[in-house]
Amino acid sequence: MLPSGFWDVWDSYVQWALNLGLPGLGILSFTEAIIQPIPPEALTFPMFLDAQDDPLTIFLIWAIVTLTSVSGALVGWWLGRIIGRGAAERYIQKTHIQRLDNLILRYGSAGIFVAAISPIPYKVLAWVAGMGEMDKGQFVFAGLFGRGLRFGIQALAIGIWGDELLRLLENPIVWILLTLISLLAFIPAKRWWDGLLQED
Repeated sequence: MLPSGFWDVWDSYVQWALNLGLPGLGILSFTEAIIQPIPPEALTFPMFLDAQDDPLTIFLIWAIVTLTSVSGALVGWWLGRIIGRGAAERYIQKTHIQRLDNLILRYGSAGIFVAAISPIPYKVLAWVAGMGEMDKGQFVFAGLFGRGLRFGIQALAIGIWGDELLRLLENPIVWILLTLISLLAFIPAKRWWDGLLQED
């Protein structure tokens, strides 16, 4: 259960970062990749929408959120390497660590890419990658590729087709199709995620 006042703090932090513009986006993205729970999308969505028809601003938003997110994850990697598994297990659920350990062992840099582009907790994976002393170059490359693709899709979908996309989402048939697609994707994704708890 979230502590009382959590959402007030969330809203205040997001508004503070939004008021700072691109530097605020960099701060939020950097800290999210290390420890705090507010995703960069809290800023990228409205910022991309405001930047429609301004390709340079769209590019700057994409570049800043990608680079600062990977930079923050690199700090997490370093903390995982320095602090080690014992300290991490006090704050991170052991099942999360086991899944992410297996993700890295089985898939290597491809596992980092999956976490960087998906809802898998990137910050936790960064700690685990550091604890396992994963190659730093591979970690950074996979993170740049994954985060760049994740935020690049947002830049295209919202920054370029934002108004058209919003009008499309007003159609209830679109929501029904998206819900069906999500359910079809969720079932195998859940099986795969649960399978990461099994030892090879």
